[in-house]
Amino acid sequence: MRGLTHRPLMARAAAMLAICLLCSLLSACDGAAGESEPPRRTPVIQKVTPVVMVVGDSFTVGSGPVPAWRTYAAQTARMLGWQPVIAGAGGTGYLNRGRVGRTFQQSFDAELSWRPAPDVLILSGGHNDHRLPTLLVRRAAARLVWEVKGRWPKTRIVMVGPIWLENAPPEVYQVRDALKEVAAREGVPFLDPLARRWVTGRPAETVLPDGVHPTAAGHFRIARWLAQAFRRIS
Repeated sequence: MRGLTHRPLMARAAAMLAICLLCSLLSACDGAAGESEPPRRTPVIQKVTPVVMVVGDSFTVGSGPVPAWRTYAAQTARMLGWQPVIAGAGGTGYLNRGRVGRTFQQSFDAELSWRPAPDVLILSGGHNDHRLPTLLVRRAAARLVWEVKGRWPKTRIVMVGPIWLENAPPEVYQVRDALKEVAAREGVPFLDPLARRWVTGRPAETVLPDGVHPTAAGHFRIARWLAQAFRRIS
């Protein structure tokens, strides 16, 4: 009888011992989990987007119902995956100050020159210079190229000639030739919109009622041509 009375006590003690061991193991596991390193996360790699700056006239900054973000300059940047910074004003040129009273040089100085150097700078215009002396337009364009090279020696400069959608007067071609000469002398690529035919089909699809500026569809055509040209010269 004496042996039988001790068996329940021994079984109870063994059970308590098992519970204590189990609690100790669980506590050890919790401590180890708390001290373990957090899961590593894969870092997100930021893609560096090329920056393109554009100096131009109303074709570049937008006119009428076409806002700046739908101009050929903005759409070209979008097609190429670039970040655009657009400067300039309607009626201006390398020599023509327009109603705002500043040239391309002054637009560059006021809006762009103080910024970090871009990957590409586009000088686009000459449309509003066709009634001014070609020699002076050539000199003004050369001075602007020199200043950009001196300020941003690693920035690639591209010149885009006058944009005239149809029936350009002879003076526009003279301005185009003068700008092309500057580009060749300075080793700058020159893209010539006058060598293209922009109005196909109904003119209203490409030209606004003012007979001068592009519609949104016209800007898209110019942007598509310009993006393709950049891919060729890159």
